[in-house]
Amino acid sequence: MPRATNGTVSRNRRKKILKMAKGYRSARSRAYRKAREAVEHGLSYAYRDRRVRKREFRRLWIARINAAVRAEGMTYSQFMHGLKKANVELDRKVLSDLAIRDMDSFKSLIETARTHH
Repeated sequence: MPRATNGTVSRNRRKKILKMAKGYRSARSRAYRKAREAVEHGLSYAYRDRRVRKREFRRLWIARINAAVRAEGMTYSQFMHGLKKANVELDRKVLSDLAIRDMDSFKSLIETARTHH
């Protein structure tokens, strides 16, 4: 009688990979080896880009704050330095949101930064 070696386990492992490759084109969604390569690449990109996304959002927030501050005749670095000296502990996400949605309160922050610069 032939020896069975993890038949259901290895089949389930392959099915899991093929399920993850659903929506991929051509052999990448059908052939196990190509699917596994594609899925492994996709997972490593996802891992890397979860960190990259944080950097990109920070860049976006800084660009928005810079644009709003320059419209008031100040530079980004002067603004942030003034806020730090004034002990205003708002992060860049909140500051950029204020610059977009509530310009009046953002202008008061600019004045605070100006007096403490």
